[in-house]
Amino acid sequence: MIEVKNLSKSYGNVEAVRDVSFSVGADQVLGFLGPNGAGKTTIMKILTGYHFPSGGSALVDGISVEDDPVEVKKRIGYLPENVPLYGDFTVDEYLAFAADARLIPRGERKKRIKACLEACALADWRSRKIETLSKGYRQRVGLGQAILHDPPILILDEPTNGLDPNQIIEIRSLIKELGRRKTVILSTHILPEVEAVCGRVLILNEGRIAAQGTAEEIAATMKGGDTWELILKGARAETIKAKLPLLGLSAASSENIEDGTVYLSFFVPAGSRKDITSGERIFDWAVACGLKILGMNRKKLSLEDIFVKLTA
Repeated sequence: MIEVKNLSKSYGNVEAVRDVSFSVGADQVLGFLGPNGAGKTTIMKILTGYHFPSGGSALVDGISVEDDPVEVKKRIGYLPENVPLYGDFTVDEYLAFAADARLIPRGERKKRIKACLEACALADWRSRKIETLSKGYRQRVGLGQAILHDPPILILDEPTNGLDPNQIIEIRSLIKELGRRKTVILSTHILPEVEAVCGRVLILNEGRIAAQGTAEEIAATMKGGDTWELILKGARAETIKAKLPLLGLSAASSENIEDGTVYLSFFVPAGSRKDITSGERIFDWAVACGLKILGMNRKKLSLEDIFVKLTA
């Protein structure tokens, strides 16, 4: 659905985006992460046809954003960070205005507006002026205009910015539902939001891609392996290391803790034998050594850890 190759964008002497390449398939939700000024909004504006790139290419549904930006906009629903709403319009009036701007046929407008009101839980607010709505409901109206023409692609810039926790949960749920039948690019600073909604992550820093893939794939690449932590009963820290060769390991960290238990930690580099990193293999090793496992944890980098390491 979206194919970006070697994309660059400069504003005078400032390079906002530098040689960025990625793709997003149908029915996928891609999360854009990065500090302020990383280039997230610039890329979104290029994809929506509001800015042209300085170099490289961007195709939306096979159409170049430079060659035919109007056709690209027909296929995209865009929610900018600051939603351009008209406060003196009612919700109904604003959606009717958006339907007119989108050239939705008159015979379909009532049906589209009704579906939009239901999807965004705005049916009970349709006669209210937008200026009287809370920020959460104004955000719903903005999302409503983005999905009004039923586009196959949604580009959402900070869709939950400034919302309270209940509103965030509701908007996340709606985005997740939309992601089952649309391609969605979501920009946010809220890391749990990415973990809750996005299937893939693209981390930007200083206009370049710092990492992309699932959170698990990025973590595995950065760590180069896995760390296991175990709480064992049945041996002393001084003797536990002698049992490590049975697990295929030569080094580990161990210490005695209260109640006759031992804390054991070991790192398995990427590319090691798969059976070493298997929880079942570790369990069998403990049984063979006469040890009881009181706790076992495969330690992974959190998305927050990844973000800090890549953008600090």
